[in-house]
Amino acid sequence: MKHLSRLLKSLSASKLPYRIKSQPCSGSPDLDFSNYEALYKNVPEHFNFASDVLDKWSQKEKDGKRPSNPALWWVSGKGEEVRWSFEELAFLSKKSANVLSKACNLQKGDRIIILLPRVPEWWLISVGCIRAGVTFIPATTLLTAKDISYRLQKSRAKCIVTNDALAPLIDSLASDCQFLKTRMLVSKGSSREGWLNFHDLLKAAGDDHQPVKTRSEDPMIIYFTSGTTGYPKMVEHSCSSLGIGLASTGRYLLSLSKSSGTGITTGSLM
Repeated sequence: MKHLSRLLKSLSASKLPYRIKSQPCSGSPDLDFSNYEALYKNVPEHFNFASDVLDKWSQKEKDGKRPSNPALWWVSGKGEEVRWSFEELAFLSKKSANVLSKACNLQKGDRIIILLPRVPEWWLISVGCIRAGVTFIPATTLLTAKDISYRLQKSRAKCIVTNDALAPLIDSLASDCQFLKTRMLVSKGSSREGWLNFHDLLKAAGDDHQPVKTRSEDPMIIYFTSGTTGYPKMVEHSCSSLGIGLASTGRYLLSLSKSSGTGITTGSLM
């Protein structure tokens, strides 16, 4: 219980505005592509990032086979920090997966729109979706009511997650989105009629969750294009394609190692 209280306290300690500060990379990456093709060979029949990557790194931390380096290190514009090890992120994402599967009643293949700035909960819900086999659709907080309505109807998303600032906008268009069944709020201490509260549900959720057995070609995430020359189009990444793409980017372009860290600036999303 002390472990859980400390993790949840790290979430509740953060306040708006949210921003992750990045450091520029120095030097040029070593573009050695000798093993590049190996990433795309022998793709397993089944793959789930949460169980096949996160949980294995988490177990190595538990067994003392690797140091407890941050899996997520988030810093707000005011300097407040949330830092989770791989073990902690695995623990919390299991609880998040139970929130999605039970409270939100989402099943494998269902779709959810995550309309949030890059707060820690964004990653927590995303990994929870991967565990539960739910396809998640990231969306910028700069979207208009028309943009959101189009994405809800086009994707047939059954759930949307957002914050206090955007909840009224969702309420104004929800009646026109026949597939939308559940609305969930990422808010500390406030409630809204017709909405589930993510923090309350996360606190009450169990941490025992068996990841869904997803095939490598099963959908994991859907992006909407910018819609420059027409309506935005959906672009789907599978459970393996996104992981392979990020692995090649990190290994060959950013020259990342197991001890590396990356920074993402997200203040503009507000």
